[in-house]
Amino acid sequence: MSSQLNFSALSRTVQIGTGVDERTGAVSFPIYPSATYRHPGVGQSTGYDYTRSGNPTREVLEEALADLETGARGLAFSSGMAALTTLFLHFSAGDHLIVSEDLYGGTYRVLDQVFGKFGLQVSYVDTTAVAAVAAALRPETRALLVESPGNPLLGIADLTALGTLCREHNLLFVVDNTFVTPVLQRPFDYGADIVVHSATKYLGGHSDLCAGVLVARTPELGERLYFLQNSTGAVLPPQDCWLLMRSLKTLHLRLERHCQSAAVVAEWLVRHPRVAKVFYPGLPDHPGHALAATQMHGYGGMLSFRVDDAALARQVLERLQLISFAESLGGVETLMTLPAVQTHADIPAADRQRLGIDEALLRLSVGLEDPQDIIADLAQALAS
Repeated sequence: MSSQLNFSALSRTVQIGTGVDERTGAVSFPIYPSATYRHPGVGQSTGYDYTRSGNPTREVLEEALADLETGARGLAFSSGMAALTTLFLHFSAGDHLIVSEDLYGGTYRVLDQVFGKFGLQVSYVDTTAVAAVAAALRPETRALLVESPGNPLLGIADLTALGTLCREHNLLFVVDNTFVTPVLQRPFDYGADIVVHSATKYLGGHSDLCAGVLVARTPELGERLYFLQNSTGAVLPPQDCWLLMRSLKTLHLRLERHCQSAAVVAEWLVRHPRVAKVFYPGLPDHPGHALAATQMHGYGGMLSFRVDDAALARQVLERLQLISFAESLGGVETLMTLPAVQTHADIPAADRQRLGIDEALLRLSVGLEDPQDIIADLAQALAS
């Protein structure tokens, strides 16, 4: 009898759902849209009772997400913000969180304008500096939430050092892995307790679904997060679960191309006379380049760049032909946004200016088009 083969993450991702439906042998796992399920008898269950609490399609997706991140349990939500909201419900009034200052504006908004009213305290810190994180610790600190690479300035946090700091102080270590996915970075390898994704982005990858993910390192933490998910109900519908499973099958291939093209575009932008600064971890002069090379398996498809005049940034957005001026990121299409007035508008203006998120800063999600076509579009948009 032959031994069981140990397949790579790439192969397991391509095989998501294949052969799981043993009754039919379906290669593509079916969508189960049922809201409720018949019980065999009193006190008996098929394992499914009500679709908020469990759905066969979502279960297959969640098991695949846990496998991708090498965690114990995955949970799929109706959006990235639904996943984060559920996570923040894990904490109590008076608890203190340390959070990356280079983060998505929607995360800032929900913490500041929603959870702040319930007594959750937050300090925004440069998490690329371990000393700054340590200096922000309080007796009531319960968790550290890091975005690495950051959004939109692509700062790189030392996940190993931060994981050690969290263990020393008994903190929950949460890493938002949206920008690079488990294909390029495995936060659990560096001590993370929870991994977060806006699956709308690279995991979905086609700009056609909205979803969020939490993956827990331990079964106990996964059960706690499941309790919160089931209690509050922001689950991903079965149709979208199936769509996300389908998208994940090409994740490795898409990320390979995103990385290749982003490097080409970044190098071209560096040489452009109207571009003052390019933020991309793959560039040797990026302050986090060496660190990224040790904890990531590629530099991702995201970059930001600052032009020499705010009026030029607006001109670029108005002239784009191939690239779409749109929010979001991680899709097969190249997207560009002006963070100061879109994705990060809820961050106070003084903080934006201090961080360098000004109206001359453009964020570019490099898609799967021919990189020379992306460059040609940028060239004509930047032309005087």
